Amino acid sequence: MTPRNLNGTRTLVLGGSGVLGTLVAQRLLDRGGSVMLAARNRDRLHKAATALVPPVPSVEFDLQEPRHAEHVIDTAIAGLGGLDGVVNAAGVVAFGPLEDLSDSALDELIATDLVGPLRVIRTAIPHVQGGFVVSISGVVAERPTAGMAAYSAVKAGLSAATVALGRELRRQRITVLDARPPHTDTGLVERSIEGVAPTMPPGLDPGFVAGVIVDGIERGERELPPEAFAAS
Repeated sequence: MTPRNLNGTRTLVLGGSGVLGTLVAQRLLDRGGSVMLAARNRDRLHKAATALVPPVPSVEFDLQEPRHAEHVIDTAIAGLGGLDGVVNAAGVVAFGPLEDLSDSALDELIATDLVGPLRVIRTAIPHVQGGFVVSISGVVAERPTAGMAAYSAVKAGLSAATVALGRELRRQRITVLDARPPHTDTGLVERSIEGVAPTMPPGLDPGFVAGVIVDGIERGERELPPEAFAAS
C-alpha cells in the first residue's frame, strides 16, 4: 500500500446525487480535494452539488448511454483542470426471482451497475496516471443473495473486474480499490427498479461507510471487504 495525500486531488464521483456518493464527495472536499458529481437525474444532481460545502460542479450523464462515457470524463477534466481519481458510487437494484425479472430491468441492471461504470473507468485510465479508481461493489459481490440473483451477478462482475484492473494498472501507478460494504441505509432499496425488497436488518450508517472508503483511498488500500466496515 502507498498512502495518498488527498489534498489537491481532483475526483469524479459517479452516482454523485445518491446518499453515499454525496457523502464520499464531502469527505474528499474536507481533505482538501476538488470534486465533480455525475448522475442522470438533473434535479437531484443539482441539489446534491449545491448542498456540498463548498458547492461543486456537476455533469448530467446516463450510464446506459455508451457515448456518455467520453462526455463525462471530458467534462470532468475541463471542469476540474485535470483528473486524479474516479469513484463509482452509482447503481440500481431489483428484487425478486430471476424468472420474474423483466428484460428491461435486467438490461438496466447490467448497463448501470456493470457495463456503464467499466466504460467510464476505461475512458478515464489515460488521464488518472498515478491516481486512483474506486468501485463500490457491495457485500453481495461475495455473498450472492436469493431474490437478488441478477443484482448479485452484476456486482460480482464489477468486483472481479475491479480486482483484475488493479493488477493491470500497477505499472501506471493507479491504485484500484474494490469496496464491498454490507447493506447500508442509503434508501436504495426503496427505489428498486423492479420488485419489492424483503425485510432487511438495519443498514450501516452511510456517513460511516463513506468515511471508511475515503480512509481506504488515503491509505492506498486495494480492497475493503465487508469486515473492514465493522465498527471499531
